Amino acid sequence: MASTARALVLEAEARFVAADLHFGHGTDNARDEAVFLVFHALGLPFDCDEAALDVALPVGRVAAAERLVQARINTRRPAAYLTQRMRFAGHEFFVDERVLIPRSPIAELIADDFQPWRGAIPVARILDIGTGSGCIAIAAALAYPTAQVDATDISSAALAVAARNVAHYQLSARVHLHAADLYPPAPPAPKRYDLIIANPPYVPASERKDLPPEYLHEPAVALFADEDGLALVRRILVNAAEYLNPAGLLVMDTGGSWPTVDREFASLPFTWVELAHGGDGICVLRRPDLEKFARAAPGSR
Repeated sequence: MASTARALVLEAEARFVAADLHFGHGTDNARDEAVFLVFHALGLPFDCDEAALDVALPVGRVAAAERLVQARINTRRPAAYLTQRMRFAGHEFFVDERVLIPRSPIAELIADDFQPWRGAIPVARILDIGTGSGCIAIAAALAYPTAQVDATDISSAALAVAARNVAHYQLSARVHLHAADLYPPAPPAPKRYDLIIANPPYVPASERKDLPPEYLHEPAVALFADEDGLALVRRILVNAAEYLNPAGLLVMDTGGSWPTVDREFASLPFTWVELAHGGDGICVLRRPDLEKFARAAPGSR
């Protein structure tokens, strides 16, 4: 059995390739997946000194790495569930099978201050739809230290995970979690937001049978929509203007469904963001355009 970090990583990489694992939950290849799991087991930071990779390891630490690597192969559980940790927008979050593993390219927009679309408009109120682990809501709150953030999810189990992460970052005074189907309750009138961020389920239910086993460990309610994947996207688009301030923005992740979204809602002038770090499906829309769309295609929350 390998006895240094470098040897463990190389051995794990080879075993992952041989097992034909799928990568798509924070890594996209066997080497990075091996680094993530082995470094976690050994307690090594990802920026550790190169010399640390060739230090002989105690048997117990080698065994801990072996257990994680073997579990990844045997169970096909994503690495983030095995370690119960995932980084998003430069921050680490607790995750388990109650929530989708954070991986939305929206992290890139948060890091870029939602420019150039936001301009100089201040961000005082943010709504995060489908918060899951709370990663987007928390990352946005940290990026805008004076903003109030509402975060919704239909899953009480997901909200329990989000609450743990909110508490970890000591943000309970600014990040408010709501059990809600997309938009928060609005008596007597909806709150208005400068920024609505949405990462709804958009995978067509018909595609479930074609997904690698890794994805089936994630909660179905966070992945799958109706047969065409557009039901929740449609409701978000129809109602967004009612919840936005006059200069407010809707930013939504539609993933690989974006060509269908673009075609089905052709009356909307989507801006599809060109992402520097890969990925696609992030759109930006302004309130006036969403108002026109809502008038032409009324719907329900």
